[in-house]
Amino acid sequence: MKLLTLRSRATEPEQLDQGVPEAEALRSLRDLRFVNRWLGNRRSVLAALRPHLPAGGRLLDVGSASGDLLADVLSRAPMPILAAGLDIKPLHFRYASPAVRRVVADARALPFPGLSFDVVTASLFLHHFDADELPSVLAGLFRVARRALVISDLHRAALPYLFGRACFPLLFRSRVSVEDGLLSIRRGFKAGELRAAFAAAGLPAPRVTRHFPYRLLAVCARRESPAGESKGSG
Repeated sequence: MKLLTLRSRATEPEQLDQGVPEAEALRSLRDLRFVNRWLGNRRSVLAALRPHLPAGGRLLDVGSASGDLLADVLSRAPMPILAAGLDIKPLHFRYASPAVRRVVADARALPFPGLSFDVVTASLFLHHFDADELPSVLAGLFRVARRALVISDLHRAALPYLFGRACFPLLFRSRVSVEDGLLSIRRGFKAGELRAAFAAAGLPAPRVTRHFPYRLLAVCARRESPAGESKGSG
């Protein structure tokens, strides 16, 4: 019966969002780092960031959890950049790299002035929000992005859900990871739903592409240079 829900996004909240005991949360965060390392579509995300991130640029990862995406960016960047991670729970930063600037705040009310970062990204995070919240969240992310907003999230489909049912209990240490992982797939997106959320937010149409393993990557670049930036810069 659960497969029937794949026709539309699930709406029940994930346990890690609601709050679980600290030890269970840390086990689940270890599982998330495993997912991000092996199944996180990292190469495509990094390729999408590079054209918009100049030398000395500023990158914000919203919903960064342990900040492993930012640590990867910092290790691969050919030039120095400022990398900031934002998460609503301080516990999620416990194992973050000391090179990552840590900001504890709600993604629905970012504590930054407009155009504060060259690139804003959210990886495997947007699916945590219901359809009625998505436009305002996306508008807030784009508001602080000087050059581009890059979103990577789950492509909702039956095959990854069936894979998860069979393999998550073997791959994950945390019960929460197994249950939330399956729910995350059900909360994922079809490409048209992601485009519709950007349109509802009044943002430029993003370029949405599909990537292995069942990921959607949306890149929403500003059509014109921000005020005060010369056309020939970075």
